[in-house]
Amino acid sequence: MSPKPLIRRRRFGQTPEGEAVWLYWLENRQGLKVSVATYGATVVNILAPDRRGRTRDIALGFDRLAPYLKRGPYFGCTVGRFANRIGGARFTLDGKTYRLSRNEGRNSLHGGPGGFAARLWQAEPIPGAAAVRFFRRSPHGEEGYPGNLDVSVTFTLTARNELRIAYQAKTDRPTIVNLTNHTYFNLAGAGLILGHELTLRADRYLPVDRESIPLGKSRPVDGVMDFRKPRAIGARPGYDHTYVLKRVKDSRPDARLQDPRSGRWLEMRTDQPGVQLYTGNHLNGIRGKGGRPYPRYAGLCLETQHFPDSPRHPDFPSTVLRPGRIFQTRTVFRFGTGAPSLKTKTKGSPNS
Repeated sequence: MSPKPLIRRRRFGQTPEGEAVWLYWLENRQGLKVSVATYGATVVNILAPDRRGRTRDIALGFDRLAPYLKRGPYFGCTVGRFANRIGGARFTLDGKTYRLSRNEGRNSLHGGPGGFAARLWQAEPIPGAAAVRFFRRSPHGEEGYPGNLDVSVTFTLTARNELRIAYQAKTDRPTIVNLTNHTYFNLAGAGLILGHELTLRADRYLPVDRESIPLGKSRPVDGVMDFRKPRAIGARPGYDHTYVLKRVKDSRPDARLQDPRSGRWLEMRTDQPGVQLYTGNHLNGIRGKGGRPYPRYAGLCLETQHFPDSPRHPDFPSTVLRPGRIFQTRTVFRFGTGAPSLKTKTKGSPNS
């Protein structure tokens, strides 16, 4: 019997303009399957077995393209040019103020209403691997951002049950860039994530105001904000905060999420300074895969990124990209069941 193909492609639908949208399926020999759509460079499915070998889809989303076109909760998509929020929908760079599209009150969220999540990307499979590179040019002035930005996101599924997401961008004039993936995970495959246990390698987090804009300096984690040891999400539901990741080179992951019921776990490693923990606070029963409603806390996101509102906080790590420089970052999600192999360093991982 010939081995199964590493990559399959099928038509997912078409945009209102009549452009075809494709869904690429990646599969490894361990039975892990991931699909990514060219619309929004969106992770649509993650099919993973539990401790008994039963496979469930652990990513929230839709079965059809049409709901993605409505730009709802950003299920699985690539967000940019600037992930998270920019207060007042404006920033100043080299003495010039740029005004951005508003889509969350007076602020700009995830690149604005016409950000990367709402764009059609081109795609090319990577020969000899379960990998696809998605790419597009964001033209000067798109959503108010300066510079023509050539951006790519490569999704690779490895034999170690890793989903590697590699971002790259370059510009022809000074601009700002902050990219992430917005997959909502539910390791049980259904129900709420309140019983999921999370560990974060972070001693500090960013307090925010009522509009979720950082107040300024980070603060030490304490009480229910402390995930340095495993803590159930349900201990204090309603997280939407950036955690400042510790940059120490050893074998431990930056985050570990586990579901005691199914035995599934994921480990996350990144080279980014922060991770936004979002627990699906604004999900309102929107119907997803199989017509199933997604209520509040039906999934959670681990959005690796630079800090929100960075252009207006000079003490935050810079998000400025200039001509001649290349923006590069990578995040790795590793999936498994039982006890995670915390002492095993992931080959080529961002913090190895």
